Amino acid sequence: MMSLKPRAVAFDEKWEKIEETVTLVLTLGAIKQKYWNERFSDIYALCVAHPDPLADKLYLETKSLLENHVRDLCVKVSAQQDENLLSEYYKHWLKYSTGAKNLNCLYSYLNNQYVQKTKMTEADIMYGGTHSHDSGDRNVRNCHETTGELGLDIWQRELIIPLQNRLAALLLACIKQDRCNQNTDSPTTTIRGVIFSFIDVNMFKNKSSLELFENVFEKALILETGEFYSSEASAILQECDVSQYMEKVINRLSEEKLRATKFLPPSSHTSVEKEVQTKMIADHLATLHAEAPAMVAQENTRDLGNMYKLLKTVHGGVSVMVKQLQEHIKQKGLQATNNLKGDNVPAQFVESLLKVHQKYMDMIKNLFSNDQQFVGALDKAFESVINHRVTSRNICKSPELLAKYCDSLLKKSTKGLNESEVDDKLAQSITIFKYIDDKDVFQKFYSRHLAKRLIQQQSHSMDSEEAMINKLKQACGYEYTSKLHRMFTDMNISAGHNQKFQEYTSQQKIELGINFSINVLQAGAWPLGQSTLTPFSVPHELEKSVQAFEAFYHKNFSGRKLTWLHHLCQGELKVGFTKRTYLITMSSFQMAMLLVFEKTDSLTCAELQQHTTLNDEQFYKFLQSLIDCKILTASEEVLEKTTVLKLNFDYTNKRTKFKITVASPKETQQEVEHTHTSVDEDRKLYLQAAIVRIMKARKVLQHSLLIQEVISQSRVRFIPQIPMIKKCIEVLIDKQYLERSSSSSDQYSYVA
Repeated sequence: MMSLKPRAVAFDEKWEKIEETVTLVLTLGAIKQKYWNERFSDIYALCVAHPDPLADKLYLETKSLLENHVRDLCVKVSAQQDENLLSEYYKHWLKYSTGAKNLNCLYSYLNNQYVQKTKMTEADIMYGGTHSHDSGDRNVRNCHETTGELGLDIWQRELIIPLQNRLAALLLACIKQDRCNQNTDSPTTTIRGVIFSFIDVNMFKNKSSLELFENVFEKALILETGEFYSSEASAILQECDVSQYMEKVINRLSEEKLRATKFLPPSSHTSVEKEVQTKMIADHLATLHAEAPAMVAQENTRDLGNMYKLLKTVHGGVSVMVKQLQEHIKQKGLQATNNLKGDNVPAQFVESLLKVHQKYMDMIKNLFSNDQQFVGALDKAFESVINHRVTSRNICKSPELLAKYCDSLLKKSTKGLNESEVDDKLAQSITIFKYIDDKDVFQKFYSRHLAKRLIQQQSHSMDSEEAMINKLKQACGYEYTSKLHRMFTDMNISAGHNQKFQEYTSQQKIELGINFSINVLQAGAWPLGQSTLTPFSVPHELEKSVQAFEAFYHKNFSGRKLTWLHHLCQGELKVGFTKRTYLITMSSFQMAMLLVFEKTDSLTCAELQQHTTLNDEQFYKFLQSLIDCKILTASEEVLEKTTVLKLNFDYTNKRTKFKITVASPKETQQEVEHTHTSVDEDRKLYLQAAIVRIMKARKVLQHSLLIQEVISQSRVRFIPQIPMIKKCIEVLIDKQYLERSSSSSDQYSYVA
């Protein structure tokens, strides 16, 4: 067993054996385990020699040996012709780099006990600190390199630096040959191995491992790449059109990615790719942009996809495409919605827009990878289309048309669609709704249609009704749909009222003689208004029921006032004066007219109107419906006060149970204008409330900032006009909610 005790050692005797082994290590010669172990012992003995350690001398002799070995290799390699230089260099590098790793293991005691201890830490370098050592080995102490680092550093200094220009030139030539689809002078493994040697030579270093590679090869490669592709781009553009050019560039970029993977370290991939993009795309941006309008107009999907792939790599490159697509979508949307005719304009409007929207959403998904710039362009285009006004004075029709479309889907009359299909179409309609600026106008029209459906029991499905309101709530918040929810609540509460009313009549032993049910609706939630009310004498057959319900209601709810909306009521009337008995559903006004004929077979229009007390408009409208369905006959075609009305005893109908409807005239322009006027009034109140909320929180605020905050808060419902906001501010000043600041006329203060 070897003694570990330091003792005097003959350096030359030990070095002779070590030198022989080191030479075999560097040339990958065969070394028996016995001799390998002995050299470990010899190196240890020199490092702990007595009285003075010989580590310094061992390090210097090893360094000299490595330098001589590499210089000899440099002479051999540099003597080669260009076609063999890379192969010769790579062959010797493989041996030497492996040998350097093995040598680092052989000298592990020297590295760990002397070299590593003398390395200055980053803190030492920064703050000037030093280590104290027992050894006087100054060269070892100041060297900072292990034998592995030393060997590779010598390779860099004695072989790579002298040959760097030749090596780089040959490597660039090989890569150019590969780009030109020519057979390279050296195998791929050799080219890659030589390039990676510029990095691997610094494998023991934690920092700056790429510095040599960048200086010797990468900078030259980037320069050569730029020149090559700049020349190629010009040549291709002279021979091909832009469409063909883009395909060739895409192919080139793909090839270059593969080439980078084949030859270069990952750190260079982006740099090379960026240089190709600069020379073939960025430098020809104007040429590519010039073709964008035609490609967008023709919707040339192949070319648009290729152009996007190229331009997205350049900062701001796709901006022209985005702008062109936005304008194109806008024009297509306006074309789809212009000049709509027929009875089903709302459906045509909504479904045409949805078709356009889906088409370009698919295009953006498939061609532009859902790029948010293009999604934003689609949104802006549809905002323009849906909120389009021919002139600033024109009313935007989109909210009204969308509300009517939803109404058509939610009515019982919806044919050919099951509940699932209706829900799908309603969900799609929210796509259009989100683009509408005047959401409060939509709400006004939607609530009117909803009221009719609920009162007349025309809803296709109450689940669909509720689902649609929830979709609107998700889009605009609870406040937006609060009245719609209250309408539903009223219908449910009314069912409870009817049940309690039946219990009440039973307890009071009141015989109504008819089946009677009623809906009690909150005036603030339902868009019914008082304008359509007309004088009406309730038939005596109904008087008892009306009076009984009023008594019941006021007993349970003191202080509430009931207003009867007879124009919205309907009933079932059993007709027995004909050969067959019919059960007819009709409005209260029609029923009142027919009940007068219980005591007579004929009346003049004036006499009948006197019984019902209806105004002329309502009287003649409902009377005409009874004549049109032939239950009543008139003595003359044009109804006058003196026209004689008679029961038609010969009346027949294939159905014994049916409904008489009054031909409801299409919404008049006056009614539409009234709706918009109502919206304007609501907006003024909404804006005033918003201004008060803001000022209460802020106390003092400049005019421009107040305007901005009001617009921001109102955007969810509508885009307010600045003149309207100014008027509301003036109203609030008059009402003494606000006052102009004494220090500035452009500033407002909240009056507590």
